[in-house]
Amino acid sequence: MEIRINNRVVQVAEGCTIWQACRSVGIHVPTLCYLKDVSQNASCGVCVVEVKGARSLVRSCITKVTEGMEISTHSPRAMEARKLNVELLLANHPQDCLICDRNGNCELQQLAFTLGIDSKRFVRTRKEHYAKDDSSLSLVRDPEKCILCGRCVAVCGNIQDVKAIDFSGRGLKTKVSVFLDQGLGNVVCTNCGQCALVCPTAAITEKSAVSQVWAALQNPKKVVVVQTAPAVRVGIGEAMGMPYGSLVTGQMVAGLRRLGFSRVFDTNFGADLTIVEEGNELLHRIKNGGTLPMITSCSPGWIKFIEHFYPALLGHLSTCKSPQQMFGAVAKTYYAEMTGIDPRDIVVVSIMPCTAKKYEARRPEMDGAFQYWKETLNLREEDRFFDVDYSLTTRELARMFRETGIEFTRLPEEEFDSPLGESTGAAVIFGSTGGVMEAALRTAYELYTGKKLDNIDFRSVRGFQGIKEADVNLNGTILKVAVAHTLKNAGILLDQIKDGTSPYAFIEVMTCPGGCLGGGGQPIPTNAEIRERRAASIYFEDEHKQIRKSHENPEIARIYKDFLNEPLGEKSHHLLHTHYVERGY
Repeated sequence: MEIRINNRVVQVAEGCTIWQACRSVGIHVPTLCYLKDVSQNASCGVCVVEVKGARSLVRSCITKVTEGMEISTHSPRAMEARKLNVELLLANHPQDCLICDRNGNCELQQLAFTLGIDSKRFVRTRKEHYAKDDSSLSLVRDPEKCILCGRCVAVCGNIQDVKAIDFSGRGLKTKVSVFLDQGLGNVVCTNCGQCALVCPTAAITEKSAVSQVWAALQNPKKVVVVQTAPAVRVGIGEAMGMPYGSLVTGQMVAGLRRLGFSRVFDTNFGADLTIVEEGNELLHRIKNGGTLPMITSCSPGWIKFIEHFYPALLGHLSTCKSPQQMFGAVAKTYYAEMTGIDPRDIVVVSIMPCTAKKYEARRPEMDGAFQYWKETLNLREEDRFFDVDYSLTTRELARMFRETGIEFTRLPEEEFDSPLGESTGAAVIFGSTGGVMEAALRTAYELYTGKKLDNIDFRSVRGFQGIKEADVNLNGTILKVAVAHTLKNAGILLDQIKDGTSPYAFIEVMTCPGGCLGGGGQPIPTNAEIRERRAASIYFEDEHKQIRKSHENPEIARIYKDFLNEPLGEKSHHLLHTHYVERGY
């Protein structure tokens, strides 16, 4: 339809909002609460525009265009109202920008600068002062910095269907909180971090372990090794000022060496190991009447979701630990034996696109290496250590690079260290929704049929549809599989299993939109377009890998020959597998 924006006649799509119409013709109307595909609650009042004939200013994020509408986005009246609304938000907002985690990447800070706000005009109206909530192992909530935009509530409720946080109170006492103010770590939060990813301020951030990692790196008695998840290589470049989706694997390795890590390894080695174990587990269940469908267990937010909401279905989970945890276990056993290093002196740091990995690293059952060495080294319970010591997000790694003055874009490309740095294309695609399924099928097909795959690209499980499905022919046996990303979509598949109507033998679930490349620890902003670019880079690296099937990784063959003996064997069961239980409070 034809409308007029700022005295210019334009053609826009019928049914769109004023905000969308303005965006389509290159005009950005600021907003602090609206977020495409996430939140449209029109609470902030920043996106107001003037419409000819309207008695008052209208909120552009929810007002639909009509034929012949005349809109002024930056009239004196609209600009004054926009500035006033931001000033009112600032009245109750802490003025600690210089020491804030989101300094330089805060939407409220940027908008205040854009609107020319250079002083605090209004006094604080909120009488209460709220304490920080650091009860979670993954996230920190600072209600003092909350502007009540509702994005976190929307993403937790509408995208993840968890509803761990919501509005409480009325009027000036309104706040975002958790059930009975118990703290985020004491409710059904899955630690996915999507709330932190969409928050426009620092009201929700990851719980940082940067200072602990610096302390470990500066301890001459410790051998600090690092592992990097596949999605980090397509996210860290953005955080260092490069285009969205930049593939910077080699520069990332070089940067980690310059930070002082003793060895730079790849979580992809753990991903290949996961596929060999998981593929064999799937085939064992199919051949021996095991619980089907089997569901992947790589995503810790998803694991916590099923533990909370569908505990009766825990038997459907693969018993495989995630690649992060498999890597930690073999680093402190296999690698420790190979190098003669005391496992107590090895510090394993993971770089993850995920905040839930911080929680996973501290799950009580993730101490396989300690149990392995307990009798040999005569370890006591007070000597207990975890397989992974610290997990950092992509954002935290960027912080470390900036802190040390590393000019990331000028770094040369370097290779991962061996042996735990060798990986295949199958491991790389773990970073995208459908990637674990595709990697597993590449291996499961050849293990089941004894034949080579003619085409290893299972494109039917790629893409960003909420739920994808495919039929795979295993020598006449049709394997029906499904892939889901976001916990809301996972719940749909779990309801089918609960009702006895699920047709699938194998299901992949990833917690975050788009999979790990859209994880809660990735650079801000992360949206649909950015996730698409990251996915393209991940599949590009897969296609250019010499080896693209996990079971063909020579270092995976070596670890079985020299250490694990066989998939699903006694040693691999002890180190690489676990069982999950109902998790309540």
